[in-house]
Amino acid sequence: MRVGERAYAGTAMTSLFENLPLPGFGPADLASRGSGASAAAGDADGTPVAAGATGVPVGGARERRGGPSTKDPESLLTGLNPQQREAVLHSGSPLLIVAGAGSGKTRVLTHRIAYLLATGRARPGEILAITFTNKAAGEMRERVESLVGPAARMMWVSTFHSACVRILRKEASTLGLRTTFSIYDAADSQRLMTMVCRELELDPKKYPPKALSSRISALKDELVDPETFGRESGASAGTANDFDAVLAQAYTRYQDRLRAAHALDFDDLIMTTVHLLQAFPAVAEHYRRRFRHVLVDEYQDTNHAQYTLVRELAGHDPAMDTDETDDSPVPDAVGPGELTVVGDADQSIYAFRGATIRNILEFEADYPSARTILLEQNYRSTQTILSAANAVISRNPGRRPKRLWTDSGAGAQIVGYVADNEHEEARFVAEEIDRLADSDGVRPGDVAIFYRANAQARALEEVLIRVGLPYKVVGGTRFYERKEIKDAVAYLRAVDNPDDDVNLRRILNVPKRGLGDRSEAMVAAFADRERISFGAALDRVDEVPGLATRSLNGLRSFAQMMTDLRDLAAKGGGPAEVLGAVLDRSGYLSELRASDDPQDASRVENLAELHAVATEFEQSDPEADLADFLERISLVADSDQIPSADDADGAPKVDQGVVTLMTLHTAKGLEFPVVFLTGLEDGTFPHMRTLADTEQLAEERRLAYVGLTRARQRLYISRAAVRTSWGVPNEFPPSRFLDDLPDDLLDWRRRESSMATLRSGLGYGSGFGGSVYGSGTPRTGAPSTRVPPSPPSPTFGSAKSRPTGDAPSLSVGDRVTHDTYGLGTVVVVEGSGPNAVAKIDFGTEGTKRLLLRYSPVTKL
Repeated sequence: MRVGERAYAGTAMTSLFENLPLPGFGPADLASRGSGASAAAGDADGTPVAAGATGVPVGGARERRGGPSTKDPESLLTGLNPQQREAVLHSGSPLLIVAGAGSGKTRVLTHRIAYLLATGRARPGEILAITFTNKAAGEMRERVESLVGPAARMMWVSTFHSACVRILRKEASTLGLRTTFSIYDAADSQRLMTMVCRELELDPKKYPPKALSSRISALKDELVDPETFGRESGASAGTANDFDAVLAQAYTRYQDRLRAAHALDFDDLIMTTVHLLQAFPAVAEHYRRRFRHVLVDEYQDTNHAQYTLVRELAGHDPAMDTDETDDSPVPDAVGPGELTVVGDADQSIYAFRGATIRNILEFEADYPSARTILLEQNYRSTQTILSAANAVISRNPGRRPKRLWTDSGAGAQIVGYVADNEHEEARFVAEEIDRLADSDGVRPGDVAIFYRANAQARALEEVLIRVGLPYKVVGGTRFYERKEIKDAVAYLRAVDNPDDDVNLRRILNVPKRGLGDRSEAMVAAFADRERISFGAALDRVDEVPGLATRSLNGLRSFAQMMTDLRDLAAKGGGPAEVLGAVLDRSGYLSELRASDDPQDASRVENLAELHAVATEFEQSDPEADLADFLERISLVADSDQIPSADDADGAPKVDQGVVTLMTLHTAKGLEFPVVFLTGLEDGTFPHMRTLADTEQLAEERRLAYVGLTRARQRLYISRAAVRTSWGVPNEFPPSRFLDDLPDDLLDWRRRESSMATLRSGLGYGSGFGGSVYGSGTPRTGAPSTRVPPSPPSPTFGSAKSRPTGDAPSLSVGDRVTHDTYGLGTVVVVEGSGPNAVAKIDFGTEGTKRLLLRYSPVTKL
């Protein structure tokens, strides 16, 4: 089929969705009409590949209209501050750019790349720029192209995973891989581990597949393969503990299953590339000759495997690195390339994902000849907001001194509010958003509400619904994680790779075709016995003993359907055409259409969206095939975490017409005119599990710094005196981060809860337990409530836990008194000791569930 015919056939497949309108563009960052990015053959991230060094042609990319092309190097320095200019001009030794929040790091990176090209110090094909999201890579590529013209498209600008896939596809034969190897996302990996656990007959309660997968992922982040782990854990010698012994066995079997399926999981992409470069010096030298300039963004978020990958690609051996005055010969035949890393240790908040803050903290120790440039001038926030952020982060021990500043003025004071509970906190937030709309013309899309944990969103949502404020919660089920999309993609992966057992077994009975677990298990047993893949066993299904006639017919029909679909792909069928055939011939779409479940109608729309994505992909790159499409959506689905108005990867978008709710971790990289930072209580933020761990608490403080610096013009901070979790109302003390904020920066609209005001009036101490306000002098804008001097030690008003012995021992029927609710009768007692919870009927005040070690309850 010719290109034109294939495009027409793909378009015709939209008839599968009858009169369903197709959206403007798909959820994946494939052709990205909104951003103008285009796809190219052989490129996993949308960047055309330079001809020559890798042998892959540039063709397939649409011509884009960027800004005016700038060839004059001096013009690229215009408008940069002295530190930014210094970073753009630097040459030679490794460069660390410590870029504070809002300090223009993307501008510096793009201008540095453009300057390298404009001065002739680098050709486009010699540049490798690595970011953490496809969105960031697309933006960087577009901005460089607007500065230097279309030649910029020959650079490699990609995520870590995209760069590794490109290398592994090219070097697949060296590793004994198919060039069409499958890429398993987190869900695929979990399914495979579950299958491995069944094969090993492991007790899922004692050895949960999720826990094993998590440990294996962590081992791969540290570049530890199964053999090394077995040796170092003692599993090989039989001296390991039970869990490590099982883990070593599961890790080995898991990797064997991946290898048999010609598949790599996400952690493998980086680990395998590192091992490739270390095991084959000629391959490493090829890429070091190719990439003479390696630039890495968000370096503080790298893990050990990514750190090692950067070192290998740049050709720097830190142990051999010398300072600039040393004339010792460079040990590598090629010589190291120029390495530039950009990051901010104060924004390292992903330790739970394996990020290692020491990578950026110890950069100068790793590379003694490195130069460090500090970017402290902020172009985002007011000085008041920056001073607050500086005050919070300065308390972290062992950090490099850095103080953000701006010349844009002090701006409004930070507004503080103390609510009685989380519902009152949400009410304040909603009322303030409404007030800002009337007084300052603030739109809902200008506002973001941040919280530490997703559970905090519930109370906020309830109030926003009640008052009619439009909102969107960022962090819901992403497009490629929806079941119908996973099913459709599983079909495509099984078409592309007949040995992909995980995806083939997923769709064996989807939609239902009478093939149960027993039939699947019998085919799997036959495959194991014959030492062939599940797909190969299906082709020999007549040899599988014991199958009932009905099951045998169903398996034959399924195997034939997959053969026909593979023939369609082999004859030049594009992704959209193959997807249309899958949905039609499998009966998947007809089953959804026949359903009365209203959710199934939205599933049809989602599949139409996926078809639109595939169609756009074909149009943007007519030479690309099904494997290219699957590679692209695999990488997009797992690497783009940050949402934005032009984010087309299926993640929830930041809509300019709605208030955005999100966790602080999700907020990194974003900015809003107005930010509400909620839940500032010890136990909520910082999180309870971090309070006893110095390193985790330091990361919580960095998270607070990230949250504060997302605000451009107005910042609100709030806390609830009582917050309910797991059905139990708990009183928490104010967040220790509030102690760090200078008084003159804050305008407290309400500084105490009702309970604290009552106690302070009775001489029980201030609502903050004396930990925040020692003088008793009201802050600007605070109510005129009298605040007595702080007591010498924290009172219950600060929600400090009482000594265990002070918590009353209660029984059903006991009469009690509560400082706020008055007299009550115990109706239920749950637990004992420090975890004792009592359900108490306070008559007109209602029935309350109280954690006794925090509650001011006295037994009568």
